Amino acid sequence: MTPAPPGAPLVFIGLTGGIGAGKSEALAAFARLGAATLSTDAVVHELLDTPEVRALLVERLGASVAPDEHTDRRAVAEVVFERPGEREWLEGLLWPRVRARVADWRAQVEAARPRAGVAVVEVPLLFEAGADYGFDATVAVVADDAVRAARAEARGQAGLEARSARQLTQDEKARRATFVARNDGDLERLERELDRLVRSKPPAFVPCLGKARLVELLAGASERLGVLLRDPGLAGTNFLGHGVAACDQSN
Repeated sequence: MTPAPPGAPLVFIGLTGGIGAGKSEALAAFARLGAATLSTDAVVHELLDTPEVRALLVERLGASVAPDEHTDRRAVAEVVFERPGEREWLEGLLWPRVRARVADWRAQVEAARPRAGVAVVEVPLLFEAGADYGFDATVAVVADDAVRAARAEARGQAGLEARSARQLTQDEKARRATFVARNDGDLERLERELDRLVRSKPPAFVPCLGKARLVELLAGASERLGVLLRDPGLAGTNFLGHGVAACDQSN
């Protein structure tokens, strides 16, 4: 891969997809291509085992979620999956901390300048959480439902439909994303797709948006403005990105 030219702006990409779509494989492919990468799932796993968060979990959910001074993520998941109120509490506990970690990581990456000039953050609920406006572009990884179900079952996550109920559908994630990458198991093909994506540079990196899509983006940003202004962790974030341009066309 050709390194990013000196002085080129860092392209910040949000990576998402449904359960079993192959997001982790796509993130690993981005890393092989020279991009700086971060998984928010990995950040959450780290946070769950910190003394501060573990103590709050025990206080709220009981000692069974943290036996032997280690958080049992499966036990936590079983509780919050069955109780929406507890899930909302857990998200409120974790997400401000995740955002702070991502912000710190981004600052470090911008100072270090990765070879490809691209930084990729995997966020499973990217669109559901309204976090897509913090990125210059987004990539949705998709796969056939049968492939996704088999992957989920292999990880002990049977019941794809039930677990996906609180997420947008795969088609909706794809519709909202700047780019779509298919991962039905051909990892070489996936990496080739992502290579073409990473090698493109702004302004070509972000496709020219039609007026209808730009209006949709601005409307979404407006809806979230009150939340964003109250969230100091998002201060200074470029919510609409470097390379978005309106075209004199309709779509």
